[in-house]
Amino acid sequence: QEQMVESGGGVVRPGGSLRLSCTASSSDDYAMAWFRQVPEKEREGVGCIDPDGRHSYYTGAEGRRFTLSRDKGKHTMFLEMNYLKPSDTAIYFCATSLYSLCTSAWKGLNRYHHWGQGTQVTVSS
Repeated sequence: QEQMVESGGGVVRPGGSLRLSCTASSSDDYAMAWFRQVPEKEREGVGCIDPDGRHSYYTGAEGRRFTLSRDKGKHTMFLEMNYLKPSDTAIYFCATSLYSLCTSAWKGLNRYHHWGQGTQVTVSS
């Protein structure tokens, strides 16, 4: 069973920044993604990145505030989040895809077979 370890969550003021990390030792050849979830709502996709880090997908306008990257040597995926809003408050989960590429269907939860435990992000003044 792949072990995925997330870190970097915390409390930040509106307009601030956070950098989330996800380390997964056997995910280098697969697409990886971040999802987020708030109570009583479904888990939603934030972004997906291909193994080589050259192509990434984002949900809606998040691509203008969020940036995905990967360091394969460290088996780590990053989510840089800037200009954070209270609506970004959620538990953020990283996931490893069953597939090597993200594709336009990347938001489907059944495309992922390994999940992290989640890290809380709270944006509040």
